[in-house]
Amino acid sequence: MTDLRSALEAEARAAGFAKLGICAPNAIPHAAERLAQFVAQGRHGQMLWMEERMTWRGDPAALWPEARSIIMLAELYTPDTDPLASLTRRDRATISVYAQNRDYHDLVKKRLKRVGRWLLEQRPGEDIKVFVDTAPVMEKPLAEAGGLGWQGKHTNLLARDLGNWFFLGAIFTTIAFDPDPPEGEHCGNCTACLDICPTDAFPAPFQLDARRCISYLTIEHKGPVDLELRAKMGNRIYGCDDCLAVCPWNKFAKEATEMRYAARAELQSPKLRDLAALDDAGFRALFSGSPIKRIGRDRFVRNVLYAIGNSGDPSLAGVAAALIDDPDAAVADAARWAVERLR
Repeated sequence: MTDLRSALEAEARAAGFAKLGICAPNAIPHAAERLAQFVAQGRHGQMLWMEERMTWRGDPAALWPEARSIIMLAELYTPDTDPLASLTRRDRATISVYAQNRDYHDLVKKRLKRVGRWLLEQRPGEDIKVFVDTAPVMEKPLAEAGGLGWQGKHTNLLARDLGNWFFLGAIFTTIAFDPDPPEGEHCGNCTACLDICPTDAFPAPFQLDARRCISYLTIEHKGPVDLELRAKMGNRIYGCDDCLAVCPWNKFAKEATEMRYAARAELQSPKLRDLAALDDAGFRALFSGSPIKRIGRDRFVRNVLYAIGNSGDPSLAGVAAALIDDPDAAVADAARWAVERLR
């Protein structure tokens, strides 16, 4: 098994993964309780899918009883520029680093399948299942249990040798590997990620209220955003990287090797004026192959209008006014709000 493990790590790196850790399916015994508490407090907002299949989400052994090991893999998407720099360009949009090019779901899953196929070639008769953020799998607790890193005070996973700019993928397998020791927490007294949050989305260290998180508000939340939060969103129109960007452990971050994560020129601080003019066809064309495509034109333009309202640029008032009669109620509401803010 030691030889197989070493060869597995080599294959994972050859496929493009930066790090690998292994845990048993029963390695996160407290996950179900914590998930239930999170949902009971309503902190999941409109993400009703978190309420569904909670048994599977909280217990990987229930999701696939035949699994003997869970292989967790990290794939880097480290940015080559400061993600916070665009926040000062108020007439332009800020898009989360991970969404400025190709959809990571597709890229990571292909790599997982490659590693999985290799593993089955070494052990005929065994089986695997691969997951990338779309199944009831709690990747972050599993990755922590497998020694990849730890969930920081911002609730994201970070590692001493990678920082926190990486995606997670999982391979469930019937092969019984020796598990890795879990990673301990190394945040110390640092509160940089908590202090920078524009909307105070962290009720306490290691806790998140998604209903106040800009990533949730711009991606998952349907309909108008609460008035109190709109002004705090600034020019962030898809996701938010603030808490990730200030983590001191990023001084050890390694360069991403997948060029399809590198920002497309047209998505680096694009003009709000241009984005607000997108119709459905234009939106789909611009974001073909992008994770942004899944939120649809209406929610996207709603976000753009909030950014226009926060721009302080009176010349954009006419852009917002042109959408006051938009067929989508949330877009029309955002347009009216933006016009009032600018005038």
